[in-house]
Amino acid sequence: MKIGTYNPNDASNIEQLFIQAFSDAEGPSEGEMIGRLVRNYLTGTDAPDFYCFTAVDSVEVLGSIFFSRITFESDINAFILSPVAVRTDAQNQGIGQRLIRYGLDDLSKRGVELVITYGDPVFYRKVGFEVVPETKIPAPLSLTYPDGWMAQSLTDKEIPVITGNSACVAALNDPEYW
Repeated sequence: MKIGTYNPNDASNIEQLFIQAFSDAEGPSEGEMIGRLVRNYLTGTDAPDFYCFTAVDSVEVLGSIFFSRITFESDINAFILSPVAVRTDAQNQGIGQRLIRYGLDDLSKRGVELVITYGDPVFYRKVGFEVVPETKIPAPLSLTYPDGWMAQSLTDKEIPVITGNSACVAALNDPEYW
C-alpha cells in the first residue's frame, strides 16, 4: 500500500469511495451528501486551500482524507481534517490512522500550525486530537455535536485560544455538514 498526495486521475474513484463508505456506515443519503462534499472539494477548491491524500494498493484507492483551510481573525495557519473514508472491506486495518498521520506530517512540513476536526472523539484521540470547546476555537458554523470539535497543534506549542470569527472553504460552508 502506498500513501501519498492524490492523483487527479483518481477523482472519480475517490468520490465513489466516500459515497460507498458513508452509505455503508450511515445510509445512502449520508453517502450522497459526503460524495457531494468531496466533488466540491475536488472541482471547486483552490489547491493551496485543500489537500487530499490517498492510500492505494496496486490498483485501487483504499482510503482517502481531505484537509481544507480554516481562517480566523488571528493570523494562524490552520486546516480542518474532514472527511476521512476507508473502503468498507479494508476497515479496521489501521489505514485511516496511517492516512491521518501522513497528512498531519505533510501539513506540518508546510508550516501548518493547527489542525481541527469534527467527528468521533474515540477515533480521533487515537491520532492525537483533543476535544476543544468553541470558546477556545470558534467553529465557522453552528455545531450539532459540540463534543466532536477537536484540535491538534502541529508545533511544540499548546493549542491556542483563538478569538473572533472563523471561516471555512466554500465546499464545507454548508450547515448540513455541521
